[in-house]
Amino acid sequence: MKPFPADQAPAPVHIAGGAVAYGGTRVLDGIDLSVAAGERVAVIGPSGAGKTTLFRLIAGLARPAAGRVQTLGQDTARLSGRRLARLRREVGYLHQQDNLIPQLRVVHNVLMGRLGHWWLARALLSLLWPQELDRARAALARVELEDKLWALPDELSGGQQQRVAVARLVVQQPRLVLADEPVSALDLRLGREIIALLCDLAQRDGVTLLVNLHTLDLLQGHFDRVVALRAGRLFWQGRPEELSQHLLRELYGAEYRALHLDEMALPA
Repeated sequence: MKPFPADQAPAPVHIAGGAVAYGGTRVLDGIDLSVAAGERVAVIGPSGAGKTTLFRLIAGLARPAAGRVQTLGQDTARLSGRRLARLRREVGYLHQQDNLIPQLRVVHNVLMGRLGHWWLARALLSLLWPQELDRARAALARVELEDKLWALPDELSGGQQQRVAVARLVVQQPRLVLADEPVSALDLRLGREIIALLCDLAQRDGVTLLVNLHTLDLLQGHFDRVVALRAGRLFWQGRPEELSQHLLRELYGAEYRALHLDEMALPA
């Protein structure tokens, strides 16, 4: 198992021999992965490869069955209570669904990103009188939805709802963002917009970004590195331009044609 680097500042993500087991079965095993500060990484692989489990491991939502996981300088296996809560405040998690609360207006949903920074009394008060209103308005302006401040989620399109979720990340001010298939429910055009927003957030705010991608058309022009998982193990990693049809056929197997990966303009 590779040791953590001792002569430099810890990477935002450093996994050495990481494994996760459910019911005695390892769904991740032997993962060695480091992600540098400010790096933008796309995680790809077939269904069941362990991509979501990897994100849960990094976020401290899943405990390692073996190895060590260091997130933002913290050994996640040793965290609990307030220390774990502090870590999760600094890790923004964008799920496949936007997870907006339909009964609350956009402003309240955006300000959910501040809950980790507020005392309970202020959080409750914000439901009646939104706190840090200027912060919420500025975040919505960054995703071009400032005019939707008082709208309800069901008044928005799917792309707009996911933009609200990105604005929630902006007000959270995380150091690390994990986006788990954030555009799987959107068409390709809207997907490109959301990925561009996330990468802009990472670049402008100095945030480290990992995105679990199902649609590989969104890779080019956005990411510094691609990490590929297969059957719970690290299969390949490299720059997006190093991908090839041969590699994708080997990685995706039976899913290769179903995902139309043969239509991608890549070297054979």
